[in-house]
Amino acid sequence: MERMVNVFSNGVFRRKGNTILFESDKGNRYLPVESVREIIVHGEVDFNKRFLEFLSEKEITMHYFNHYGYYMGTFYPREHYNSGFMTLKQAEFYLDPQKRLELAQAFVWGAAQNITKVLRYYSNRGKDVMGSLEQIERLAALVESTNKIPELMALEGNMRELYYQNFDVILTGSGFTFQKRSRRPPTNQLNALISFGNSLMYSIVLAEIYKTHLDPRIGYLHTTNDRRFSLHLDIAEIFKPIIVDRLIFTLISKRMITLKDFGRLEGGIVMSEKARKIFVEGFDERLRQVIRQRKIRRMVSYRRLIRMEVYKLEKHFLGDEPYEPFVAQW
Repeated sequence: MERMVNVFSNGVFRRKGNTILFESDKGNRYLPVESVREIIVHGEVDFNKRFLEFLSEKEITMHYFNHYGYYMGTFYPREHYNSGFMTLKQAEFYLDPQKRLELAQAFVWGAAQNITKVLRYYSNRGKDVMGSLEQIERLAALVESTNKIPELMALEGNMRELYYQNFDVILTGSGFTFQKRSRRPPTNQLNALISFGNSLMYSIVLAEIYKTHLDPRIGYLHTTNDRRFSLHLDIAEIFKPIIVDRLIFTLISKRMITLKDFGRLEGGIVMSEKARKIFVEGFDERLRQVIRQRKIRRMVSYRRLIRMEVYKLEKHFLGDEPYEPFVAQW
């Protein structure tokens, strides 16, 4: 089974026959290439061109986070499934204002539905989130009538801000507070967790897009511009509430990560290596968790659901089936 490999140690990556070798002070670690889906590097590592050629040959993406948990970039191997026809279809849907708007609306609507699922889950467990839940539902009802992308982005931002304010309610008594969304640097511990989790989510969605015919450079809610990739940001919006945010609530409620697992650096808050290791283990476990997918009537992992979301977009571009975002059923 292919898996996500996280590397926190400093060391050197090498190709050793048909195996990835990681050399560090802790010893040699051999990674059979058939079992590696993507590599996420958190430590300081060195490698040579031959190693990158090996990753490209085996279609393995590699993502870099710096020592403090900030996403730095991705080695995205040469496209193996590129399709000129599909790229043209993607561009057609981007260049047609109405077609682009409909897709952007679908991403925002899907994200809003999953946000309300999370809030309703905690409302059923006695958390006082109904006020915000109803406000978000009223805003979500406006998605279909919003006819400009910037207005749609603003609407999505308002819904997410309301949603984040309820983190304090859900996490009452934990010591973690949200206050306001802050990035680069996060100004408190909860924002540091959200930023780290979202960056992992973007990396995984990008890796799943790589396994399909779609071009990650063409997004619809997030404008295609000088940014290298944007489609993964669109798709990640749908999955962040049900994968990243719920993982954060679990890790804090079980005291697997506490306020002691953070430090202060250059005006911001950073996670300790221990906290980042716990988070990535939980994240990987969440991706492998299987749920029943009602439409196809079988159990699938969250990782597979992300890939299926990309396939749904392919069908949409080809005119086979209108795109409908994934909405959790719990």
